[in-house]
Amino acid sequence: MRWLLFVLLLVSAAAVSPAASTAGRILRLKLHRRPDLAGPSRLDLLRSMYYGDRRRQRMIAGQISRRRSACAVSPAPAPAGEQAIEMPVWSGAYTGTGQYFVRVRLGTPAQPFLLIPDTGSDLTWVTCRYVGRGDDSPDDSLGPTASIAGNRSRGGRSPSAGRPSRRVFQADLSRSFRPITCSSDLCRTQLPFSLTTCPTTASPCAYDYVYGDGSSAQGFFANESATVELLDHRRTKLKGLVVGCTSSAVGSSFVASDGVLALGHGPNTFVSRAGAHFGHRFSYCLVDHLSPRNATGYLTFGPNPDLISPHSSFPTAAAHLILDPSLDPFYYVAVAGLSVAGKVLRISPGVWNASNGGGVIVDSGTTLTVLAEPAYTAVVAALSRSLAAVPRVEVDPFEYCYNWTTAEARVAAVPDFTVHFVGSAKISPPSKSYLIDVAAGVKCIGFTSTPWPGVSTIGNILQQEHIWEFDLQNQRLRFRRSNCTAGSYYHH
Repeated sequence: MRWLLFVLLLVSAAAVSPAASTAGRILRLKLHRRPDLAGPSRLDLLRSMYYGDRRRQRMIAGQISRRRSACAVSPAPAPAGEQAIEMPVWSGAYTGTGQYFVRVRLGTPAQPFLLIPDTGSDLTWVTCRYVGRGDDSPDDSLGPTASIAGNRSRGGRSPSAGRPSRRVFQADLSRSFRPITCSSDLCRTQLPFSLTTCPTTASPCAYDYVYGDGSSAQGFFANESATVELLDHRRTKLKGLVVGCTSSAVGSSFVASDGVLALGHGPNTFVSRAGAHFGHRFSYCLVDHLSPRNATGYLTFGPNPDLISPHSSFPTAAAHLILDPSLDPFYYVAVAGLSVAGKVLRISPGVWNASNGGGVIVDSGTTLTVLAEPAYTAVVAALSRSLAAVPRVEVDPFEYCYNWTTAEARVAAVPDFTVHFVGSAKISPPSKSYLIDVAAGVKCIGFTSTPWPGVSTIGNILQQEHIWEFDLQNQRLRFRRSNCTAGSYYHH
């Protein structure tokens, strides 16, 4: 995997207590920067993220082309008296890799793990050890212990010296762990990357989850519970989660985490299970990736009060989410066009058509914003024309970089960049989200291209300092500017 920011989902260490009535409460987790050893330079990190985004884009294209035709289950109406949970998220810009981390407590009794929350994934998995209890013992070929290999992943970097050891889920110690059999309908028709091998009807449903750059995770599926914290700090359990017990994972991004939290759209993701309890919506707010290390954002499941806060001077806008089983697990949003300095760019409407090989997804796991070639060419041409007076510098692999220490730079006006959604909604991010700092005194146009036809991706740098709410029930993407800390309902 890949990414310039890290999500850390933090749940307190209090004992699990029965959940009483939780009407009107919210589950929200703060987003924090994960403390770590000194990492590479910002330019080295951005280079790693640049190439990681390119690999992830190939993965996205391949995954869409081979998406199973099975229909996803439509969300049921939200339960009366919506609840919510909140999780903390830290930026990982200084950790030496570009991911978010989420702390999740799995099993009974609960065991804590650091997972990568991925809106482009439909498999939640943890590194795992499971010897088995009789007939439900996994096949020996799956391997009973976790192992890590490889030096490449979806945008990660080689592991740093001194990085803490990975945690391993001791599944045999969990009373709520139940392997899913390979003979079940769930295994044969719905679970992603499930293998066709089925030695006996009681054998576990095995998977080999392959990512676009060659990284992968192998193991078997199980049902398990997660312990989550409500906004008033009481604990409750999410039962019946589909979780992968991974015995082997290849890819350096996995070295920095214990697995992946699937935030993609689909019938068996973490979002689908949490949504059944918290109103079929989730949201996140990513702090500036260069903010102080103690700055925190959050990941919320349930209604987000900050979107309707009377204390904000920024309005809330809404765009149409395109949720289609053939496009799962990605979140497509209906885009009408782009503009620079108030001028709408001439880009073929087909670039925004998801049914025609194009379309736009909103992805927290991609760092830079990726544009299909026709859109990329138009955007960088317009931006570079406005910055023509500023001296250019060469910074591999970026195409347009500028010496921002010059007199010309001090008087240069960075043009506005705007994404126009179908309808009246639009987003005009701050210039630091598309003219990015790559080194001291050097700024680069922070877009990358993907061949046409191809899917464009709104990356997490362009999303920073905004609340993004994915309302799956009403197929709406709501958003507004925020510093990601003001008005937070979560307290330590």
